[in-house]
Amino acid sequence: MLDLRWILANREEAERCLRDRRHDFDLGVLESLDGRRRRLIAETEELKARRNEGSRKVGEAKRSGTDASALMEEIRLMGDGIRERDSALAEVEDELKRILMTLPNRLHESTPVGADENDNPMVRSWGAPKDFGFEPKPHWELAEDLGIMDFEKGVMLAQSRFTLLRGMGARMERALISFMLDLHTTRHGYMEMEPPFMVRSEILEGTGQLPKFAEDLYRIEGEDLWMIPTAEVPLTNLHRGTILEESDLPKYYTAYTPCFRREAGSAGRDVRGMLRQHQFDKVEMVKLCTPETSYEELEKLTANAERVLQLLELPYRVVALCSGDIGFGAAKTYDLEVWLPSQGKYREISSCSNCEDFQARRMDTRYRPAGGGRPRFVHTLNGSGVAIGRALIAVLENGQAQDGSIRIPEALVPYMGGVAELRRN
Repeated sequence: MLDLRWILANREEAERCLRDRRHDFDLGVLESLDGRRRRLIAETEELKARRNEGSRKVGEAKRSGTDASALMEEIRLMGDGIRERDSALAEVEDELKRILMTLPNRLHESTPVGADENDNPMVRSWGAPKDFGFEPKPHWELAEDLGIMDFEKGVMLAQSRFTLLRGMGARMERALISFMLDLHTTRHGYMEMEPPFMVRSEILEGTGQLPKFAEDLYRIEGEDLWMIPTAEVPLTNLHRGTILEESDLPKYYTAYTPCFRREAGSAGRDVRGMLRQHQFDKVEMVKLCTPETSYEELEKLTANAERVLQLLELPYRVVALCSGDIGFGAAKTYDLEVWLPSQGKYREISSCSNCEDFQARRMDTRYRPAGGGRPRFVHTLNGSGVAIGRALIAVLENGQAQDGSIRIPEALVPYMGGVAELRRN
């Protein structure tokens, strides 16, 4: 959530940020509401002061035996006026909060300005797409030939965009999860967590999924519980409503969870295979740190995700998301895009973002500076480390041979029980 004081003091910059994000909203509405809020506060304070003075005079009148009924009536009317203004103030503050909850984060100065994904500049790349010498097959053909994915059973059990993994397909999914968790906990310094897969509304509000993205989420009927769209949600909220010591920062958390998304805005996109699913697995990384270190931490976070792809021997590139493509809560984001031979292009497999204090304000997560002074909001960061299903797809497609067999990356072989190659039985 943005700081109202910052918006009003930097209105031109705030308006430019909204334009760059393609977000249409008149900030004059906030200015008007804030003006009314200030007037109501001033009027209430004036009435309270007059009421206190009136009460003093009533006391004096009673002690002197003077009739104070008229003065007492004035005090009663003042009380009514205070209650009316308190009620009006609550309505104004609720409306201010409602609006602020719908406004996207301010952009970091290094975030490029652009309209959509076509304006995302490449930062770097790693590895080179393989020249197969034959037409590479898409993952769904490879997987069905190997008998490791069953798309019909997924639809039968649930609906479209659900997949049943079988045998070595299920084993590879589990292997990728364990490989990534081990890497992040033993090499990158993250603490592993296993959070609930369902959370309350206020938890989703804290990280910015609610109220804006309610249509993309799955809700449990009859309860204030939602299926998580990513482990970012529970991990980032671990310290909501608390004040940490600066010496406790930074905090690094990682977790494997299934993720649940309705993908309401993706109708007709990636309908074949398991590239875009309603349920998918992901290993997530989350950081809480001081404002002074957050952009250094973003580079480290991105490098942690890149290391996963490097060890899996998957060609990828890093792009900086432009203003028209960046997520609602992010100030700066790097996307990692893995090479998919069947499509002849790079596809997103991880997003690494610095949200600055946007989420911390919504969660009221602060820290006490070591040098003293008032508590400050932490900066929060999150990144996929990485999306498991898409990693599985990339391993299948990049490791394929003409006979349909799949070479397993060396780093993954121990997690596959020593299996270095998948072949049809």
